[in-house]
Amino acid sequence: MAGTSFPDRRTLLKTIGAGAAGITVLPPAAAHAAVKTDAGTAPPLLPAPPPQVPPLLDRRKVDHALSRLDGSVHHAMAETGVPGIAAAVVYRDQVLYAQGFGVREAGKPARVDGHTVFQLASVSKPLASTVVAGVVGRGKADWTDPVVRHNPDFALKDPYVTGHATFVDLLSHRSGLHTGAGDLLEDLGFDREYILAHLDQQPLDPFRATYNYSNFGFTEAGQAAAVAMGMPWEDLAEEVLFRPLGMASTSYRHAHYEQTANKALIHVPVGNRKWEARYVRDADAEAPAGGASSSVRDLAAWIRLQLANGRYAGRQIIDEQALLVTREPHSISGPPATPAARAHFYGLGWNVSYDDQARLQLGHSGAFNLGAATSVLMLPGEQLGIVVLTNGRPQGIPEAIGAEFFDIAQHGEPTVDWLAFTAEVFRHIDEADKPETDYSKRPARPVQPRANSFYTGTYANSYYGPLTVAEDDGGLAMTMGPAERPTTFRLSHFDGDTFSFETIGENANGLAGAIFAPGGGRADSVRLDYYDRTGLGSFTRA
Repeated sequence: MAGTSFPDRRTLLKTIGAGAAGITVLPPAAAHAAVKTDAGTAPPLLPAPPPQVPPLLDRRKVDHALSRLDGSVHHAMAETGVPGIAAAVVYRDQVLYAQGFGVREAGKPARVDGHTVFQLASVSKPLASTVVAGVVGRGKADWTDPVVRHNPDFALKDPYVTGHATFVDLLSHRSGLHTGAGDLLEDLGFDREYILAHLDQQPLDPFRATYNYSNFGFTEAGQAAAVAMGMPWEDLAEEVLFRPLGMASTSYRHAHYEQTANKALIHVPVGNRKWEARYVRDADAEAPAGGASSSVRDLAAWIRLQLANGRYAGRQIIDEQALLVTREPHSISGPPATPAARAHFYGLGWNVSYDDQARLQLGHSGAFNLGAATSVLMLPGEQLGIVVLTNGRPQGIPEAIGAEFFDIAQHGEPTVDWLAFTAEVFRHIDEADKPETDYSKRPARPVQPRANSFYTGTYANSYYGPLTVAEDDGGLAMTMGPAERPTTFRLSHFDGDTFSFETIGENANGLAGAIFAPGGGRADSVRLDYYDRTGLGSFTRA
């Protein structure tokens, strides 16, 4: 109606106490208000529905779940052989549990305890959004600011997206960047500056209409917050969050993790319930998205702050309103499979969902395929949270332990075989990541390759940089990556002008193909199918 002013949707929802799942007209706690008594009179109506579901747990139920937590951990370790696990539980601003199990490195005696430092992988993301909330709370930036306003170096392929992408867009994975954009540059050893400067070559899905999990889109938001504060990201996290909470064992610098004596090394499975500390994972390039390391003791302090809406030990460390924005659904990360099913959402560094009792549930997993798996899970309305860290490649172990703890707290006993369930989920993830072509199976009668000189030389690529193919012990090898620390791949002939090579790094998935194209008596280009996921993997002879 012309001339009529209506409140915006966010104001309206806050006024009526509705959640993202819709308006609760008759919440359980208020249902009695509409039921007449035997005397024919109704109790006084409440002025408004309660803002959230009343707590359904109490200390007795939580203590019962705690009494079973050791058993859940021991069961997971017995089934999988994972070397080390640490867990902490916070309830009503108290750390009720912080324990370590197993060893820091397979085959060595040093034990995991509550102070052992683990690499967090993507549990770094909700830590980072807490830091950015601190910047917003100080008035140095706003969630809806275009990040380019704070970091003029930011650029994506579409100029409109470059000019309009906000902190919310990047932290909720809705910028349009494809899942994993930039990750393969990191695997090759390129640093944060190089990777962020080359994101403008990545193709984009529709802006704000698609959800794609992007480590380096997320990292760009952290970088812009750091620029707004005039300090490196790593120092910003120290100043805004770690130091005020006394998180002395927590850092976004890989060097700090390496220098820590009491740290858990990362492991990969090498047989039935056998693990080996084979790799080093330096995630400094994507620090806000995956580069943090911490102990469960430190993370318990952070969970206390989260559950107290930014307060810790009587002080408001992070602005409450800025922090609450991180918990709002900003992207649909998983549409409902059926009309009656629930959607899954992503906030700012948090997976956001609503359980069977309509309670807000926040969580995030962290996974390094090179050897770490972590999980944090919270029910803010119950003031309950759990964090589980492991030093083994992801198999669903920390997720199962956290889910079983919550399940027992609510139902007295597990209602799902959580370890079997999460293991199957992660198995499907691994299956989906297998390459389309199996280069381990050569054709029965392969076409012979041409002379080595046909393939040797330097090939240019504006995204990955130059690639050099040279003779190596009678065969061929290719070298690519940053000039100061290049990577050399041995090429094995597959068929005709196609060779195979072993992929490396966090995203490695076995053998990939190097497909040369002839021209003018020599190969004039080569396409690396593994590096061509978004059409950027072709190299042209220089």
